[in-house]
Amino acid sequence: MATNVHELRPKASDSEKITINLGYVDLGHIDLLVQEGFYSNRTDFIRTAIRNQLDRHNDAVKKSVDRHQLDLGLRHYDRQDLEAVQAAGEMLHIQVLGLASIANDVTPELARQTIASVHVLGALHASLAVKEALKDRIR
Repeated sequence: MATNVHELRPKASDSEKITINLGYVDLGHIDLLVQEGFYSNRTDFIRTAIRNQLDRHNDAVKKSVDRHQLDLGLRHYDRQDLEAVQAAGEMLHIQVLGLASIANDVTPELARQTIASVHVLGALHASLAVKEALKDRIR
């Protein structure tokens, strides 16, 4: 095996890991359904249950997204984007349902000069320095 293999670009994750606590009886029910072949594993059951609930509340979610003027999905900001905002003399109000990412080429100073607020329902990917620079603007 080669020991000099280096990852050129880290793989971007398309999901976020969460932890939940379940009662033993609920967990046993899930394990029974997995054992009986209804689901391939616990994660499959939990993902299916979450998707079913999201589908059930789809209309309410759509109305809320519209009401709050949220960008839906993935929204990426790099240095060039923020420099254009800065040149226009504007400030960004980032509002995303999904994943908002701020590229590693964005300095903390540029982020503070161009981002007025950050509201993300989902996940925010940015360097620790940028998150620290924006901590008073993230809700």
